[in-house]
Amino acid sequence: MPVRNTSLQRVWPGARGLLYGVAATRQLEGMALARSEPHTLMARAGLSAARLLRALAPHAQTIWVAAGPGNNGGDGLEAAAQLGRMGKTVLVSWAGTAQTMGVDVANSHRHAVQAGVVFLNDAPTQFDAGLDAMLGIGASRAPEDRMAQWISRLNQSPAPVLALDVPTGLNADSGHAAGVCVRAHATLSLLTLKPGLFTGFGRDAAGQVWLDVLQSEPQSDATGSAPIAQLAEAPSPRSLPHSAHKGTRGDVAVIGGSSGMAGAALLAAISALHRGAGRVYLVTADGAALPVEACQPELMQRSVETLDMARQTVVCGCGGGDAIRNHLPYVLSSAQHLVLDADALNAIAADSQLRTQLRARHTRRWTTVLTPHPLEAARLWATDTGSIQRDRLAAALALSEAFQCTVLLKGSGSVVASPGKICTIIPTGNARLATAGTGDVLAGAVGALLAAGLPESEAAIEAAYLHGRCADNWPAATVLTASALARARWD
Repeated sequence: MPVRNTSLQRVWPGARGLLYGVAATRQLEGMALARSEPHTLMARAGLSAARLLRALAPHAQTIWVAAGPGNNGGDGLEAAAQLGRMGKTVLVSWAGTAQTMGVDVANSHRHAVQAGVVFLNDAPTQFDAGLDAMLGIGASRAPEDRMAQWISRLNQSPAPVLALDVPTGLNADSGHAAGVCVRAHATLSLLTLKPGLFTGFGRDAAGQVWLDVLQSEPQSDATGSAPIAQLAEAPSPRSLPHSAHKGTRGDVAVIGGSSGMAGAALLAAISALHRGAGRVYLVTADGAALPVEACQPELMQRSVETLDMARQTVVCGCGGGDAIRNHLPYVLSSAQHLVLDADALNAIAADSQLRTQLRARHTRRWTTVLTPHPLEAARLWATDTGSIQRDRLAAALALSEAFQCTVLLKGSGSVVASPGKICTIIPTGNARLATAGTGDVLAGAVGALLAAGLPESEAAIEAAYLHGRCADNWPAATVLTASALARARWD
């Protein structure tokens, strides 16, 4: 059944969106409330939720609404009233009381009663669809007691679940869940899109993300209401001039691949080649030769001393092991365009002089992109992986400011951060990428785009977006390996 609501839209990967934190959303909500008649926003939210739930589960007859005590619960009560008027059997478990509810919630409660909604003291044993309207962005701690029980009931049921604004238990700003959290089939984000829906655990918890701006305008120049992140958009295809030649398409030099890990550097080099680099040089960190002629004859093996780092883009660290440490002082002080990955990051984390060299690169106006996974980011920041994952945006931004370069923090909802810019979250990618070597492929792709002349943040965003989109479009019956990913078309 179509959703007849002009302000409701599915947030597709590739649809650029500004992401607002809880503080900015509350300010924008206050501005919208000041411009509207009482109960208007709650009525719009409830109607939108009811229509979307009916569209997502058109055959559901019995619907359970788990409603919290605040305004998110009020939105749920209004949705329950609307669903009751549509002829559905609506069961509501409500955590509020008549003594504590506000005026808007009281209106929604009255509408639900008038629509014949059945109020329960606990969760029902059976239902065809569920609506999570417990806490939304109002959560300040992990859900407890009966709300925790309601979350477990929603998660254990095979019925589709729609979360209202934010799945209960999920931090709207960071995508972290401190305790139990609703795992919804879809989430209807109200007024603004929240960054936590697109990174960390948020991608698993939110399911499909829909947005309803409630006939309001979230973009505002008001102080404190600026977005804190944005979704990456699909890059536009670029064509090469007929006069292009291998020298104008940029050179990439990959340094890595020590004994037992040579495949990592080879994957990065093959990826750079297939992403359009004019020439790709491969340097093993320990000087060992590789049989590249058999697997990719276009690659050229060199020694570090023969590289022209003033003209080449260097990708350093993939599979480099301890041997990469010996090359880093020269690389950091010579490469004008540099991607640092894997063992190069581990070596820098353990060496204060290398960290000083890394920080000094921005004073020479050289471009640097770090591509850590959460553990490597934790080592760079001298913390633990849990701390990185609790606020991925903050961690990526802190690293970018500390080292004055672009940071691509990999993971579910990869984050690209650069000093002085809002973070960009990559909406593409899936668990198929959770296999050895895919990070090396990504590092090589970033290097190729830097060599093509893209600014560092744009190169990181485009490479991560296309890398993830390739995994999203991968045939379901075919295993995705890093070597296949490196050679695949990403357009």
